[in-house]
Amino acid sequence: MRLHYMGSYNLDPASLPRRPHRPGAKPFKEVQDTKALSLIANGICVVTIILLGSLIFLRYREDLKVFSQSRFQLILGCLLPMICLYPHELLHALCFKEDVYVYSNLKQGMLFVVGPEDMSRGRVIFMSLLPNILFGFIPYVIGMLWPELIFFAAFGTISTGMGGGDYYNVFNTLLQTPKNALVYMHGLQSYWYVP
Repeated sequence: MRLHYMGSYNLDPASLPRRPHRPGAKPFKEVQDTKALSLIANGICVVTIILLGSLIFLRYREDLKVFSQSRFQLILGCLLPMICLYPHELLHALCFKEDVYVYSNLKQGMLFVVGPEDMSRGRVIFMSLLPNILFGFIPYVIGMLWPELIFFAAFGTISTGMGGGDYYNVFNTLLQTPKNALVYMHGLQSYWYVP
């Protein structure tokens, strides 16, 4: 993998890396611009945080009334995921074998990676979910299992929510591609084909 940090995305899809289309490639039925993607991703994020956060409050409601340290851990756990924004994208990038490009689009509330190489359907799903599992799901489960570790539950909640765009990619990949398909990105648009 060769990582290229590209800085702020200029909102021009034609400026993103791409290779020639593969024979028989079919485009995903997905949103075509970052504004629409941002709305979907941030919507999924809010719903995920509300659902997981509700479970935290049900699990810890008595502890939060009594212990100010639990409240401090909860607040800290909600703020610290912001330092994982770039590491989240780097975990996506590690799943690529060739050139991968990292962009920021903070105006629309997102960071993203683009890599025009072919990937198996399974690798696309793994690549999409890896940071959400490591930064989100695992800490959330740890925090829900051990009451003294509420920090991890809060950290996992926010980190899981931050993967809204990733869940959208997984959803599209699962519903639109056959099991033996290869998937690639052409700018922001995803395509699939069967070799």
